[in-house]
Amino acid sequence: MTDPINGRNGTPRNSAMAVAASALTAQQSRMRIIAENIANAESTATTAGGNPYRRQIPVFEARQVDGATGVSLAEVRPDESDFRREYDPTHPAADGDGYVLRPNVDTLIEAMDMREAQRAYEANLNVIETARSMESRTLDILKR
Repeated sequence: MTDPINGRNGTPRNSAMAVAASALTAQQSRMRIIAENIANAESTATTAGGNPYRRQIPVFEARQVDGATGVSLAEVRPDESDFRREYDPTHPAADGDGYVLRPNVDTLIEAMDMREAQRAYEANLNVIETARSMESRTLDILKR
């Protein structure tokens, strides 16, 4: 079957929807990583003088999707910034000097990143809805 819009053989596809769908998946992964960072923002090491949770950062890469350039999650890297140090000699994770290492997670930054990911997700949903609407209108015109 020939695609009436693209003129290609095979299953009709809309590359705009495929690209937006890849972005939806990428943003969903990003939100999951941010949620994990927030959940571990106040955790400490399980042993005295040990390292706490280290913030994770999603890394995206471009990839081909239906003849267009989409996006995918390439890897998740640890944030190498320094841990926060707090003086609390009574804490079980305190080192010999009485300091406890806290995660390098700033919940305000994570909240802003989450909001940005949500906005990007919503924008890509709008792209899919618009592409579907345009395809529907095109088919209606072709039926006449």
